[in-house]
Amino acid sequence: MAKVLIVDDAAFMRMMIKDILEKNGFEVVGEASNGIKAVEMYKKERPDVVTMDITMPDMDGIEAVKNIRQFDSSAKIIMCSAMGQQTMVMDAMRAGARDFIVKPFQVDRVLEALKKAID
Repeated sequence: MAKVLIVDDAAFMRMMIKDILEKNGFEVVGEASNGIKAVEMYKKERPDVVTMDITMPDMDGIEAVKNIRQFDSSAKIIMCSAMGQQTMVMDAMRAGARDFIVKPFQVDRVLEALKKAID
């Protein structure tokens, strides 16, 4: 069972992703509401994959990706973006993210991105 860290400043979004993942056999090992907490939790939990929101307070998703990848160059991170954030998604991919999913989430796409990142 793959362990996942969910990072999003909106509790509602974290809940939606958690629900999708738990119903499909993933274990959610933590949730973070900003990039600073995300980096701390990554170091503590060592998840198999991270879902990372782009726009968050304190530290955004792109900075968080850079920090996590400095700590663990093999980290598997999937960005979660709203429509119209293509430039930021490209920055995140350059920073080391593996893939991205777009809000509102489509269950099949979320699962496909996670399975692809893990394999």
